Amino acid sequence: MAMYIIVIILAYLLGSIPSGLIVGKVFYGKDIREHGSGNLGGTNTFRTLGVKAGMAVTIADILKGTLATSLPFFFDLDLHPLLVGIFAVVGHMYPVFANFRGGKAVATSGGVLLCYAPVMFVIMLGIFFLCLYLTKYVSLSSMLAAISALIYALIVWDKPLIYVVSILAIFVIYRHRTNVKRILNKTEPKIKWM
Repeated sequence: MAMYIIVIILAYLLGSIPSGLIVGKVFYGKDIREHGSGNLGGTNTFRTLGVKAGMAVTIADILKGTLATSLPFFFDLDLHPLLVGIFAVVGHMYPVFANFRGGKAVATSGGVLLCYAPVMFVIMLGIFFLCLYLTKYVSLSSMLAAISALIYALIVWDKPLIYVVSILAIFVIYRHRTNVKRILNKTEPKIKWM
């Protein structure tokens, strides 16, 4: 029982690693929480520090989710990897290492799914970039990718995946609620690099 608790805490701590804060402060001398949306995720890093930093943070945030979801395999535990992955996503949104002010759960959720359902991850990525190309809205692309993941889970009828993807989609959409308002008001910033 103790090992199960340790793995869940470890997953949360992995998710709590503030990639955006680390990259911003170490390589650019900036706290990205003081710029743009004030968010620690990849999107605000792209806007604040540029494409190179944004890519580094996004990849790091994906890998946090993938590594956390892999923990039950490393420790040979009978614990569903998706359950562990959720704790990494919670850590990313509310990181203990950054005063509980984190990102919007997109990249880390993607990392969870990359570990458990790589085909789904590739489809989500394709939908994300197609939507991004057509609309130039990262927030809208993220929400549509989350919804596409739920549709995929329903098609393959993997019940644990359906439950977890539903939770992750709710996280993603809830965390983007202010973006939805800005899209409707036509004040949401569009990307300029695609």
